[in-house]
Amino acid sequence: MRLLRYSNSEELTITNFVDNNAIPPYAILSHRWLDDTEEPTFEDLTKGAGQEKLGYKKLRFCIEQARQNGLQYFWVDTCCIDKADSSELSQAINSMFRWYRDATRCYVYLSDVSTRKRKRNVGSIDTWESEFRKSTWFTRGWTLQELLAPALVEFFSQEGKRLGDKSSLKQQLHEITGVPTSALQGSHLSQFSVNERFSWIERRETKVGEDKAYSLLGIFDVRITLRYGEGMASAFKRLEEEIDKLGKCVQDLRLTDPRHDKKRIEETKGGLLKDSYNWIFKHSDFQQWRNDHESRLLWIKGDPGKGKTMLLCGIIDELKKSDITTNLAYFFLQATDSRINNATAVLRGLIYLLVDQQPSLISHIRKEYDHAGKSLFEDANTWTALVEIITNILRDPNLHNTYLIIDALDECVTDLQKLLDFLIHTSSVSTRVKLIVSSRNWPNIKERLETAGHKVELCLELNADSVSTAVSIYIKHKTQQLAELKKYDERTRAAVLQHLTSNGNDTFLWVALVCQNLAKIPRWKALAKLDAFPPSLDSLYERMMEQISSSEDADLCKQILASTAVVYRPITLEELTSLVEVLEDTSNDPESLRDIVGLCGSLLTIREGIIYFVHQSAKDYLLANAVHYLFPSGIGEAHHVIFSRSLQVMSGTLRRDMYDLYAPGFPIERVKTPDPDPLVTSRYSCVYWVDHICDWSSNPCPDHGADLQDGGAVDEFLRKKYLYWLEALSLCRNMAGGIVSMGKLEALIQGRGGASSLFDLVHDMRRFIMYHKWSIETSPLQAYMSALLFSPARSLTRVLFKDEEPKTIAIKPVMSDEWSACLQTLEGHSGWVMSVAFSPDSVRLASASDDNTVKIWDAGSGECLQTLAGHSDLVRSVAFSPDSVRLASASYDSTVKIWHAGSGECLQTLAGHSDEVTSVAFSPDLVRLASASDDTTVKIWHAGSGECLQTLEGHSGPVMSVAFSPDSVRLASASFDNTVKIRDASSGECLQTLEGHSGWVMSVAFSPDLGRLASASCDKTVKIWDASSGECLQTLCIGIVLFNISFDSESMDLHTNIGTIAFNRAPHVKLSATDSQSPPCQRGALISDGAWITYDLENLVWLPSEYRPSCSAVSGKTIGIGVGSGRVLICNVEVDKLEGVQ
Repeated sequence: MRLLRYSNSEELTITNFVDNNAIPPYAILSHRWLDDTEEPTFEDLTKGAGQEKLGYKKLRFCIEQARQNGLQYFWVDTCCIDKADSSELSQAINSMFRWYRDATRCYVYLSDVSTRKRKRNVGSIDTWESEFRKSTWFTRGWTLQELLAPALVEFFSQEGKRLGDKSSLKQQLHEITGVPTSALQGSHLSQFSVNERFSWIERRETKVGEDKAYSLLGIFDVRITLRYGEGMASAFKRLEEEIDKLGKCVQDLRLTDPRHDKKRIEETKGGLLKDSYNWIFKHSDFQQWRNDHESRLLWIKGDPGKGKTMLLCGIIDELKKSDITTNLAYFFLQATDSRINNATAVLRGLIYLLVDQQPSLISHIRKEYDHAGKSLFEDANTWTALVEIITNILRDPNLHNTYLIIDALDECVTDLQKLLDFLIHTSSVSTRVKLIVSSRNWPNIKERLETAGHKVELCLELNADSVSTAVSIYIKHKTQQLAELKKYDERTRAAVLQHLTSNGNDTFLWVALVCQNLAKIPRWKALAKLDAFPPSLDSLYERMMEQISSSEDADLCKQILASTAVVYRPITLEELTSLVEVLEDTSNDPESLRDIVGLCGSLLTIREGIIYFVHQSAKDYLLANAVHYLFPSGIGEAHHVIFSRSLQVMSGTLRRDMYDLYAPGFPIERVKTPDPDPLVTSRYSCVYWVDHICDWSSNPCPDHGADLQDGGAVDEFLRKKYLYWLEALSLCRNMAGGIVSMGKLEALIQGRGGASSLFDLVHDMRRFIMYHKWSIETSPLQAYMSALLFSPARSLTRVLFKDEEPKTIAIKPVMSDEWSACLQTLEGHSGWVMSVAFSPDSVRLASASDDNTVKIWDAGSGECLQTLAGHSDLVRSVAFSPDSVRLASASYDSTVKIWHAGSGECLQTLAGHSDEVTSVAFSPDLVRLASASDDTTVKIWHAGSGECLQTLEGHSGPVMSVAFSPDSVRLASASFDNTVKIRDASSGECLQTLEGHSGWVMSVAFSPDLGRLASASCDKTVKIWDASSGECLQTLCIGIVLFNISFDSESMDLHTNIGTIAFNRAPHVKLSATDSQSPPCQRGALISDGAWITYDLENLVWLPSEYRPSCSAVSGKTIGIGVGSGRVLICNVEVDKLEGVQ
């Protein structure tokens, strides 16, 4: 950004600020341009010219006004932008809103408004107001953002006289422009709808048509490339498309709106009482956190019921009111709600609010989202991706001052430690970011937060007087509410107030629960019942349970409480009727259901038709103190009841095309839930029935083993309803959960007596869902189309549901009788897959792509565990460290990156090559990493520090492969110069240059006994060399080019990208370098020519063209195939079954 600086003699100089943090306070001018020849330009000022131009008067005005305001710098568009540089102009237009927003003052110079003429009559207003309303400044497109962006906008007449600012003139400005006064006063523009913001520009004009759209970029906080000449319609179309993309990204990010959660919590707790939390703002700890730049984390801790949540609600309101320009993002964790009880949900909620308030921050999400789509927020590596996104957001130099507030850390059920680590890290990211968190006094939370610097602790137990006063205010408020509701006389009101005050123990929750119970008691019984409410939370819960157990509805309440205590997420009233048998006839009577749930004392509450525990402490109490009452046969029996009821409700409701979509290809994103919803009672059951049968099996309880045997309940359900269940999972947007469920079910049944047929069925159905997940997930009715048509002819699932196959398709694809070796096609890359590698422990598979990313997959389930983004060009090679902990990637951006294979964190970026990096390899001792490059060199790096230890020269062509010897002493490199070099890995000395190949050498590998070295070449041969003498021992004629070779650790066979090759290993057998052999034996799964998977030289599985590999890797019986389309396949050859057939 360039700024103008004036001297005492009013001489102007231009200063360029590259670092945004170094920009000093400055004023900014908003004005109507004169003719181009009359405005001083950037070129004029660089030459010291332009003073004679008419527009220079405005620069003198700025100098004088800035001097009066104590500002040394100011900005004027005509002088600070080099419009001859199209790149600079584009950057400036995309940055303009921010430049106006960050200005200390904005001077609006109105050349068509004069203050010279005045009306003479007493009490009349200045004549300038009439001219002000008619000023052409209000008709121009660019001046809209100049009005909205700055905090302080001052209006001046042509004489330089101040007319007022946008605060004092807000009513006139609203009437002239139609812009709401709240927008003029600084409210986040995202609060106004897209259509409303578009309406503000309707009556404005720009000199160039496209500028009418470009002038709105800052108002919508988006960026687009400027294309002058495209026309106004095209510019608006691109702007609208970018706004739509932003909206779709935010929509997919949104898991919950924390603002709605806050409102719901406040309503549930009877409203926010200002006098009960005001004390916090005067507290020294809070003031230290708020005013001290070094105090960035405030931890408010206290026992259950002490009012932590409502305290944070009050703090949020105060911070929102005190500084409307500051970002305020918050999240309320609730252990009983699976949507908002995990660390990932917290980050999604915080990012959602940050982006909503400052939309430009979405650029940090779009980098990943435009590639991954909605899966960015839902797959296994979401946490890692979100941490990177929010960290980049908080480091954004344009980020406004920001408050992050998280309530109830103790209610984070999943990944609490990750969340705590994130908070500790975030507390030191930026001085513009401050955090508040609350929790119970848990040792594990205290232990982690103690390590945070810049921390302030506020313990409610140590502020008993303040809390006690707050609770007293709350008691008076609740007592008055009760008195008005129940029409208490003064005696009763005083008795209630006295009892609550004497027994409240400074606990908001206790007071709230007692008042909730008193509201249900007739006025004339209130005094008699007061003593029935014991003075502590646990005692109160115990009293509630005693009342429930002695009521005539005890059994019903017991069933309801037992169900709500073991479900995996809060259930709806309709779902409750499906899980508790005696309620099944009340599903259409919501009022009766509410009354029935109300029988459970005050332990449960209903919000928007969903049943919650009134507080996490209530559920904790039941599971700790009422287990024997609620679960007389054990918790496992409760799980079995829910499982059994789930099968019943699903059997009764699931059918084909439940949402009447009709069209087989109807996309899931267009599916709208009908009213009434056929899945309203069974949605929970569809997702969680397998989890309940697994938890039943793992808990001691009465035997229901027949359910898991041939002909049992599970067998019968799957045979009749499996396909309909898959459709329902798609409609529930939970196909990934279905795969996990079938895996759990298969593991549960495996080895059970009397369940062999059921096991075969579940195994087949697991293959079915794994193979067809994508098509069913995308279009629910494809369960009956593509999934059946492209399943094996003898698939148990296909045979069972043969009647569901489409009757309208005359020609069906010829399918094999059995499932193919392809377990799953792993989709996610958007470009060619360049390299794949299994981890040494065979647990993971890594894939490198020309979409600039690396993906790490679970080799068993095919689930994408991580997407590693960071390279700026295609990734050519990947390699795991021998301990499977780290992963190295080599890229055409001339760098190597080292990643943590578990977390996906980038540990090192190794820069130094001057051209594309083609190969990487870890030394077996984990000390070194070697990289090969098209710059003809090999570099050896320290794998821990990333220091470059050696640069090895000598090859005359690009180096394609590097490999360490098993003892880490030697390093081999293969090159396009048709040679292999063996070097000392420590000194870099070249020990051998192996010549003999007639084509480029693509790969090298040492044997485990250190005696041999293998090399694969584009001459379609593999050569076996004596690793010490450099003699060529064998030349194997392969017939195709091999890109990856390695020795088997035990058999000494060669593993290649097409499988395993056996060769003559006799120590004294020697062939001349010109002799060649065909390999005498090939075993294992391999791809010979890209069209077949073979075994022992026999073609086994034909790969359709869309599955033919661009690269591949083999690990035992499993082969990973990278496909040009961006897919990765994992295929398995079941050798035992295969040999039995042969």
